[in-house]
Amino acid sequence: MKLLNDIKLPAEIFGHRLNQTLVWEVIRAYLCNNIQGKTSTKTRAELSGGGRKPWRQKGTGRSRQGSIRSPLWRGGGVVFGPKPRKFQIKVPKKKKRLALLQSLSYLHQMNRIKVVDDLSPLEPKTRLLFDFIKSVDLDKEKVLIITERYDRNLTIAARNIPTITVALISNLNPYLILRHQHLIFTEKALKIGINNWLKEKDGD
Repeated sequence: MKLLNDIKLPAEIFGHRLNQTLVWEVIRAYLCNNIQGKTSTKTRAELSGGGRKPWRQKGTGRSRQGSIRSPLWRGGGVVFGPKPRKFQIKVPKKKKRLALLQSLSYLHQMNRIKVVDDLSPLEPKTRLLFDFIKSVDLDKEKVLIITERYDRNLTIAARNIPTITVALISNLNPYLILRHQHLIFTEKALKIGINNWLKEKDGD
């Protein structure tokens, strides 16, 4: 694991100004699209039982009741409860791409993006990863490590450090980026990302 300080990040990717409204729109869509929307409750009409009056209308001294499935009763129906529904929000690909590049640019402009040569030789030991993070003065910061492929050793080493998240370059999104204070790319992951983002620009 070696920090690479001589890598230049292209301005067409890392030189965008942050548009908070655009980024908020994309992040909101991302979060909504991850909601399954399966929560469900039953109204009094959907519950079984409660067909007869619990007690007569007058003469008992108690309040009048018509059904044990009334929302006033324990075990009764739910008024205006949640029902299964879709939360999906569609966002154009160009907006998604622009929000991603603006998020990357935002951290780059604050010098919070680092590149390492490789993380794959790392043993599955938390101490080794933590020592490296500490050596670059990020042990007290929220760090997102971005790799080009799934690395079991790295995932095991990072899972016991609450401030570190490991993600694939293919899964990168504005929400994931802006939840962290610093990004660490592997050299291969950065090259793959730059190539993909430039291709998307050419295809616009």
